[in-house]
Amino acid sequence: MNFLAHIYLSGDNDLIKIGNFMADGIRGKQFEHFPKDVQKGILLHRFIDTYTDSHDVFRQSTKRLHEKYHHYAGVIVDIVYDHFLAKNWSKYSDENLEDFVNRFYNSLDENYSILTEKTQGLMPVMTRENWLFSYRTTEGIQHILTQMDRRSKNISKMQFATEELKEFYTEFEQEFTLFFEDIQKQAKQKLLTL
Repeated sequence: MNFLAHIYLSGDNDLIKIGNFMADGIRGKQFEHFPKDVQKGILLHRFIDTYTDSHDVFRQSTKRLHEKYHHYAGVIVDIVYDHFLAKNWSKYSDENLEDFVNRFYNSLDENYSILTEKTQGLMPVMTRENWLFSYRTTEGIQHILTQMDRRSKNISKMQFATEELKEFYTEFEQEFTLFFEDIQKQAKQKLLTL
């Protein structure tokens, strides 16, 4: 799961959302230096990642990409799944996507002092290019994958993955729907234990 899904699966608490959003850059027990709700978000993120990576449906999606993209297949599927969440947003939320995204950007601004340096550095480009909202289109996904490919010094070839997205669009969407039904339940349960 990528940014949008992690934020969505955090429930209504802004600090849990923030923790879940910035968790990738926080190693080991470093999470203990953050406020309690941010810690919950970080732990929820770790749970979601572990659960996702071992899920049969997710692995089915990555298998389609593995030969061409190798260990980047999982990263690509994370982004592809965010595309289907954004595209089908009204199925999962009563709040429209644009409002949801803007509220999250505002909460990042309001809680700037507790963000990691990496997150603070990411914010300007993320909000300027409106990444979370752009996931709803294949063009938006293309842009994100191109940006990520540049960060991998163009060795990942992720920028070409929209070709597979278009070719196997129906299969990816069906797999996302099946997987997301499950991860929603699992994330809710995990939140209750944190």
